[in-house]
Amino acid sequence: MNRPLPVGNAIALCVGGVPLFASCHAEQVSISDGHGQERSRWHWRRGGPGAGDQYWSIAPRSGDHVCYEDLLAVLQSMLMYHPEAPAIVVELAPPVASAMARCGLLVPRGGQFVALAELVWQHASGWLPQANVPAFPVQQVMSHGRRHPLRAPKPEGLVYTRHIPWLGQRLTLRSLHLEQDLPLFNRWMNDPVVAHFWDEAGDLAKHRGYLETIAADPHMTSLIASFDDRPFAYFEVYWAKENRIAPFYDCGDFDRGWHVLVGEEAFRGKQFAVAWLTTISHYLFLDDCRTQVVVGEPRADHEKQIRNLDKSGYAKLKEFDFPHKRAMLVMLSRERYFGQGLWQPQTDLGAYSNPFSSSPPERRPS
Repeated sequence: MNRPLPVGNAIALCVGGVPLFASCHAEQVSISDGHGQERSRWHWRRGGPGAGDQYWSIAPRSGDHVCYEDLLAVLQSMLMYHPEAPAIVVELAPPVASAMARCGLLVPRGGQFVALAELVWQHASGWLPQANVPAFPVQQVMSHGRRHPLRAPKPEGLVYTRHIPWLGQRLTLRSLHLEQDLPLFNRWMNDPVVAHFWDEAGDLAKHRGYLETIAADPHMTSLIASFDDRPFAYFEVYWAKENRIAPFYDCGDFDRGWHVLVGEEAFRGKQFAVAWLTTISHYLFLDDCRTQVVVGEPRADHEKQIRNLDKSGYAKLKEFDFPHKRAMLVMLSRERYFGQGLWQPQTDLGAYSNPFSSSPPERRPS
């Protein structure tokens, strides 16, 4: 588990499964390990050789060893506070820059090497602790009369971690543990707000059976979402090809979808909704690089959720009928999510502290 450093304004990260911390002091970013030992230091500034003021430039301290993990940590921490930057010029020795370009972290442009936010945010190792697991090979199989790729075993433990700048908190996703999480799940399902939309209120025995059914289904995974280790929501993520949604649109082999319930009332505000909505989309696109589309099917009368989905980039395609509800089919493409920077709020969330600015906290444009 990542923990903030006891001093300074360190951002807790997890790169390649390794806890790292990015601390900004003046115009320098220090990358430290989980014990607070500095690994590298980087100088940053607006502009740079051949770059306008809207660009940023970074360079490592002379003599520092430059590795993929440290560079990704620097870029990740800078871009989460300055998503408007079209690119970050990275000043490295040519052999090192070429190595970073081969793994897609940098691209050559006009005699320089630059980091593009659209590419940086697709590097799974910056947010998925288990990202070193290779993509699962493709074998087509049949189940319940549907042809689809054989799915990888479900993940266990922590699957996603992210610092949320406008909250100053860490959002994580982890696999559900039946015995540990059953009482919490039961309480959430019996919350009147949740019960109205899920219609799954009941006792512990009913909810044990519900979760055991999900656990036995290869195409669905139960996740618990937390802010700073405090659980607040339950997600069911699924492969759309094997799901009940598949007959209602032209479904791809690696399309994903999700359901959510926010069980803790204290985390139902706008700032939190933006955090988990942008996060679940990010996680599903990173979990398999072949996923090009994320879909959803909220109740057609759930106006608040549909409005939030719309603001998060999901297109409303049509209404249709399930046996148990009238639903709205919504869809978000990989190209739109990363191309338009939808990991960040698209609405004004007020002022928040920015370690990469000596000015007062900025208000994001609406």
